[in-house]
Amino acid sequence: MKKSLLALAVLGAFAGAAQAQSSVTIYGIVDTGVTYTSKAQTPAGGTNTGSKFAMNSGNIQGSRIGFKGVEDLGGGLSAVFNLETGFTNDNGGLQGSDSVTGSNLFRRKSVVGLAGGFGSVLVGRQTDFADTISAYTGVADFGGVIQNSGSALNRLQGTRTNNSVSYTTNNLAGFTANAMYGFGETAGKTTAGQSFGFGVKYDNGPLGLGANYYQSKAGTTASDTSLIQGVAPAGSATPSALAVYSNQAGIYSNNAGSTAAKVFNLVASYQFGPARVYGNWSRVKQDLNNAANVAALRATATVAGGVTTVTANPLTAANRAANATLGFSNKADMWELGTAYSLTPSLKLLAAVEYTTASFDGLNGKGKLTQYNIGTDYWLSKRTDLYAFVSNLRAKDMKNPGAYGDTTGSDSSQTAVTVGIRHKF
Repeated sequence: MKKSLLALAVLGAFAGAAQAQSSVTIYGIVDTGVTYTSKAQTPAGGTNTGSKFAMNSGNIQGSRIGFKGVEDLGGGLSAVFNLETGFTNDNGGLQGSDSVTGSNLFRRKSVVGLAGGFGSVLVGRQTDFADTISAYTGVADFGGVIQNSGSALNRLQGTRTNNSVSYTTNNLAGFTANAMYGFGETAGKTTAGQSFGFGVKYDNGPLGLGANYYQSKAGTTASDTSLIQGVAPAGSATPSALAVYSNQAGIYSNNAGSTAAKVFNLVASYQFGPARVYGNWSRVKQDLNNAANVAALRATATVAGGVTTVTANPLTAANRAANATLGFSNKADMWELGTAYSLTPSLKLLAAVEYTTASFDGLNGKGKLTQYNIGTDYWLSKRTDLYAFVSNLRAKDMKNPGAYGDTTGSDSSQTAVTVGIRHKF
């Protein structure tokens, strides 16, 4: 009997030790609200505009559920993992895909690796360091509300890299550095679809500084998810849709290994008592966006007598206001100035201005986007807050992408009002 009790005690001790050495955490965010848009293009692709009310998920932060774990391997070394899936809680659906499959279950993050005194090494699907330093920008306060004016293109909103390995140092006297490499997985041509990035940040009391560089190359299996082509349209799609898809596939295939995107971010933030003041600049170069390629991506097609005729549709001075999108630019510069003022420990007042200039191959002068934002964020508890934002986005010599989700078509100004609730668990 004594031996049995002793055995049970030893087993219990080992079980307790094993439990203490490893852990798994389930966490998540549910963020949703209602947005009023003053001028939305109706119907999609049309030229008329009308006001619109819509419920949207992930206004500040994408709704998500995640699992992260750590196992103590001894000697200061740990095994770590993080799996995170996004969803749209306004309709209960999974949050999109990379278009090469029906959906990506853990599309937000899917990594495993090792961590210790040397820092951490993670492999899988993850964001580059621009996502980390976005904590010093308006993305931390306004989230997706400001993405259309430039922060979605400059990666501060968090763009994923597939098949990647990253190394991040521990904090060294306020400095943290990061390096990332994404595999293009193309036989016979290592550069096709590859990507890489380098970043650093500095935290010292009220001061926060950050810089990041990211470069990605074209390929049929690009690691940069912003370069992954969508699913081929159905055979019943319009001839123009089929032609554009074919042209885009040709551009990626013919330019495999060529640089498609170069992104640089420089950010700064300072806490003056109750007020955080921040400013940043980003530059994005999209080298494949020459006039010929953009014309091919806007091609039109007709079918007569079983013969398909494809016609390139270039950007011109006459059509740029309705067709020159930020995604078609070959160089864009984004600036931001903003502040977050804590009126009380629970209530923040927010303001930010975004300004973007965009150059288009074959067109004189630059297109411009200017977005003005004000807002408030009230915390009911440590995990639940209510928010309200008002944004006005104006475009000149380029297409207005819309302040939040809905383009205006050819109209140069749009205002959006968003109110919502966010809960973290």
